[in-house]
Amino acid sequence: MSRDIAAERSDYEGDRLREGEAPDDPYLLFARWLSDAFAARDLGTVSEPTAMVVSTAGQDDTGNFRPSSRSVLLKGVDSGGFVFFTNYDSRKGHELAANPWAALHFGWYSLYRQVRIEGTVSRVHRAESETYFATRPRGSQLGAWASRQSSVVGSLQELVASYTAAEQRYAGSEVPCPPHWGGFRVRPEMIEFWQGQPSRMHDRLVYRQSAVTGDWSLSRLAP
Repeated sequence: MSRDIAAERSDYEGDRLREGEAPDDPYLLFARWLSDAFAARDLGTVSEPTAMVVSTAGQDDTGNFRPSSRSVLLKGVDSGGFVFFTNYDSRKGHELAANPWAALHFGWYSLYRQVRIEGTVSRVHRAESETYFATRPRGSQLGAWASRQSSVVGSLQELVASYTAAEQRYAGSEVPCPPHWGGFRVRPEMIEFWQGQPSRMHDRLVYRQSAVTGDWSLSRLAP
């Protein structure tokens, strides 16, 4: 390991995250932090406030579970959970169909903040997927038809030809939402808020939802 990679950075200087100031509902705290991330984007210190890492797990050819992660954009959040859209035939789509659990990670590093989420996953209603798809740029809509996400492509030319074919197919008409494309909703059972602090004594507050009452409990974790 090179010296530059191994060297520790200077202390973090984040705001304190205190139990007495945390709301009972974790969605309220998430909304506040997301708003701060958008404000930081306007200042040029956060590039993609809605970017999140989605981690899934699927079985390989030997039957062992293997984790996989990728970055996507959050497209909606409410009391029902966190929503993103993708190709259902992608690797994450197949893994979520077989094992409907996921972990999400938001990293707003310039703010010394992270949010981790774990929960169950389900597809959103078809109408919701179609409504969102209609708002996408036309190029993105065509790309959803042209790309067999996660499959092996013979060449760049093959991919370009597939996109050109989609352009020709829908020339002069609206692009419909593909049947293999839509949204997933992650319904959290756990949401952890991490705020960096000096001397690596970071604040970690974790919310867990009761499966019986639906109420959230709040705990502090050691850094």
